[in-house]
Amino acid sequence: MNLEDAIANPQNLGEMTDADAVGTVGSPDCGDMVRLWIKYKEKDGRKVIDKASFQSFGCQTAIAVASMATELIRGKTREEALQMSAAELSQPLGPLPPMKIHCGQMVEGALRAALEGESSPAPVSSAPATPVGPTLADALSAAGKTAGKVKIVLKS
Repeated sequence: MNLEDAIANPQNLGEMTDADAVGTVGSPDCGDMVRLWIKYKEKDGRKVIDKASFQSFGCQTAIAVASMATELIRGKTREEALQMSAAELSQPLGPLPPMKIHCGQMVEGALRAALEGESSPAPVSSAPATPVGPTLADALSAAGKTAGKVKIVLKS
C-alpha cells in the first residue's frame, strides 16, 4: 500500500470502546492530534495486539501513517510494538516528504503513550471494558471554547 492508497482508504479508523489501552499525542490548540486504541488477545500463551484503531485530527499523511501503524502492530506483543520507530511505522507507505516526518512521530508517540500507559501486563480478560474516556473530538471541542475555532472537513 502506498501513501495515496492509505489516504484514500484508511483502515481501522474510529473509536474503540472496549480497548485495553489508549494513547493520545498532539495539541488541540494547533489541531494536530492522534489517539490510538489497542485491544489484546491471548495467542499461544502470549498477550498480543489483536486490533488497533485511531482517530486523527491533522493532515492526510498523519491519517495514512496511523492507518498503516494499526495494521503493522497487529499480532505483536507490547514489547515488540514498543520497539517500532516512526520510520518503521510509515516505511510501507514509501518515503514521507521532509515536512511530513512529524506525522510518523505523532503516531509513534500515540502508540508509545498507549503501550507505556499500561501499569503492568495484565492477563487478557473476556470481561467487557468500561469506556476509555472522552473522544478526540471532545478534546478539540473543549479546546475550541478557549483556543478559537476548529474546522473539521470530512472528505467523501
